Amino acid sequence: MTLTPRPVRIVHADDRLVVIDKPAGLLSVPGRSEPDCASARVQADFPDARIVHRLDQATSGLLVFARGPEAQRALSADFAERRVAKVYLAIVAGSLTGTGMIDLPLAADWPNRPRQQVDLARGKPSQTRWQALGADGPHTRVALEPITGRSHQLRVHLAALGHPIVGDALYAPPAVATASPRLLLHASELQIAGHHFTSAPEF
Repeated sequence: MTLTPRPVRIVHADDRLVVIDKPAGLLSVPGRSEPDCASARVQADFPDARIVHRLDQATSGLLVFARGPEAQRALSADFAERRVAKVYLAIVAGSLTGTGMIDLPLAADWPNRPRQQVDLARGKPSQTRWQALGADGPHTRVALEPITGRSHQLRVHLAALGHPIVGDALYAPPAVATASPRLLLHASELQIAGHHFTSAPEF
């Protein structure tokens, strides 16, 4: 099923940054054949807005833009130097309890782009903290805290743990991938530049 992205919701705007709630199905930046994206929509109202980080097209939730080049450099440095705290909510396949840390290096799966993969020999260090929040039918609702920010990190790590994210067409087996019309992954909390933002998922 193809999602039709809804309008973005402005969570916060000031003279330094803009934070939106990106709907699932909307690109963060323009694609090769798809000009509609979160950055274009934000720039329609804030022409000086510049992307600071990205969310996968299939992922919903909090996305940050800087107002102007100076703010972009400062906020990008906050992300690069891990001064930004992020929490995601997800529904994963199967029963999961407790808490844990996934520490598996990741690298691009070049023959199968855009897929990423665990690569113990050549992968970049990647860590994800997880906490089970409770059962959700046959699945489990979890909170995820990415310590690093690799492409598809949460999706690959949860699949490697044996609990792929429901609705994940890239990394979950068919029964789990088709159990939802969308990826059940949402960027729900963000602490940056002295601000704390929250967003509730629609799942």
